[in-house]
Amino acid sequence: MEHLNDSILPMLGNLHEHINFLADISNVKDPDLLGQIQGAWNHFVKTGQIWALFIGVVLGYMFKTLTSYG
Repeated sequence: MEHLNDSILPMLGNLHEHINFLADISNVKDPDLLGQIQGAWNHFVKTGQIWALFIGVVLGYMFKTLTSYG
């Protein structure tokens, strides 16, 4: 019986966190998820961060290629 209590109590201890998470979901202010993704992407492109991503990928690939053996 002690083993059963040891396995159930941690789950019950986190029960309030799951209930709070469900309450947070019900209080969504802006349900337009695709619009938020589009806005974030536009901001990413407008600020030039996309160029840093491309340059980082190219340099990282070159570094990996030059440092790998075989």
